[in-house]
Amino acid sequence: QVQLVESGGGLVQAGGSLRLSCAASGRTVSSYVMGWFRQAPGKEREFVAAINRSGRNTYYADSVKGRFTISRDNAKNTVYLQMNSLKPEDTAIYYCAARDRGGNYYSPHEYEYWGQGTQVTVSS
Repeated sequence: QVQLVESGGGLVQAGGSLRLSCAASGRTVSSYVMGWFRQAPGKEREFVAAINRSGRNTYYADSVKGRFTISRDNAKNTVYLQMNSLKPEDTAIYYCAARDRGGNYYSPHEYEYWGQGTQVTVSS
């Protein structure tokens, strides 16, 4: 079993950047497909980005493609989400998630392990 802890959230102006980190413990993160999801008030949790075990393949929601980059450092047991050109509509709690079974990269229901989330607020 793996434990996930997110960090790096905060308040930023529109057009700014943040880098979120997801530190894993308990098991090596290389065993898992990793994803980032977000949830805004009153909305369902939605897919943001995912990365396969090797890091060679990445997947993005259309709303963040070209602005966000997911990466992983298996040696540091950490996954990152670099967020550039942030918009007010990116405001949400961002969650890191992991799964060690096959399935849909985009559905939160396919992920077994979750962090507690980190708040990202983008002001206009």
